[in-house]
Amino acid sequence: LSCVTFPLSILFPQQSGLYEYKIFGGLADCPPKLCADVYMDLDFRKQWDQYVKELYEKTYDGEKVIYWEVKYPFPLSNRDYVYIRECREMDVDGRKIWVVLAQSVSVPQCPEKPGIIRVKSYKQSLAIESDGKTGSKVYMYYFDNPGGMIPSWLVNWAAKSGVPTFLKDMQKACRNYSK
Repeated sequence: LSCVTFPLSILFPQQSGLYEYKIFGGLADCPPKLCADVYMDLDFRKQWDQYVKELYEKTYDGEKVIYWEVKYPFPLSNRDYVYIRECREMDVDGRKIWVVLAQSVSVPQCPEKPGIIRVKSYKQSLAIESDGKTGSKVYMYYFDNPGGMIPSWLVNWAAKSGVPTFLKDMQKACRNYSK
């Protein structure tokens, strides 16, 4: 597993402190379809992701929208996201690849809540394919602007510990998933 962070000085000048994350990894013994199913199952995610405070999907004006509140460590305020996402199974030269795209949206029916910082700029791309054995290769691109002042120790923790821990938790979730 490797996680690479890139400062976004081109998009956000003046040392914004914002980062985009590119993650390459493997999930042993987790076939790609299972990984995609686990990733897309919001109710199941509430059981295995310790950072989920609130998570649900609702339909507004015919569009499925996800609301997600993330627990942040004290003394920081929690963050919430309102976003749309889509999962597609693709065939690329005979290789089956599951692709998940997510992006923040503004929905009047999901107003900001007091004491929680709304992440207005969020984008994620995830690609999952077989590792040729019983597991999966995973590529993820992730960017958000968490708002407020995020201390550098938290950014460093996310890159070095948070992402690998998330993938280990997801691997464990895959083993416990039955549908």
